[in-house]
Amino acid sequence: MPLKSVIVPDEMMEEFTRAQEDVEGYFSELKLDPSEGTITAGQERYIIVRAASLSVHFLEFIMDMYPALEQAEALDASARVMYDLARAIGQSDARHFHDVTKVKEPIEKLSMGPVHFAYTGWAKVRIMPESSPSPDESFFLLYDHLNTFEADAWLDKRGKDDFCTCHWSAGYSAGWCTESFNVPLDAREFMCRSKGDASCRFVMAHRNRLSDRLEAWKREHPDE
Repeated sequence: MPLKSVIVPDEMMEEFTRAQEDVEGYFSELKLDPSEGTITAGQERYIIVRAASLSVHFLEFIMDMYPALEQAEALDASARVMYDLARAIGQSDARHFHDVTKVKEPIEKLSMGPVHFAYTGWAKVRIMPESSPSPDESFFLLYDHLNTFEADAWLDKRGKDDFCTCHWSAGYSAGWCTESFNVPLDAREFMCRSKGDASCRFVMAHRNRLSDRLEAWKREHPDE
């Protein structure tokens, strides 16, 4: 089966191809039954949520809850709420898929995440060859979300802005990888299509080293 749902370095191709087969099999059972008001896949209930409701309008709603804050502070508070919620959902989904597919190795567990991301409409993921995921504090993942639902919705509803908007994407991926490697990981978006960048790019690392990893990358790649 050609690897169509994610772009990865050659050395990860085998694990991600298997993940695609498993996830595609899982969603081949997708069933929409409006007579019962249900959507199911793999005997699990799913829901469909409009992208702008979960991104642009959710962010605006959270910002409205903090009217006394300056815009930058309100944005930061809103982003944190969205990130933390997504991180918890990512961990929960990862546990479910690890149990269903019986995968054991961390890289196999990780591989399910970006493929699942594609099949559920969040984005297509490209993992960069500079990445070195490992179950310790040296974990490093550099990746693009080529067409996140958040950036698409933001550009459609508000146009270009001057800040990153893909907080759900960052949190969900960090949660999935935290569960996969049993290491407390966090992710940060530093390029975003909603502010005119070519792609939505993220760094993920151990939460104690994330800022250092990001700053080191920026020093080595000043054009990004």
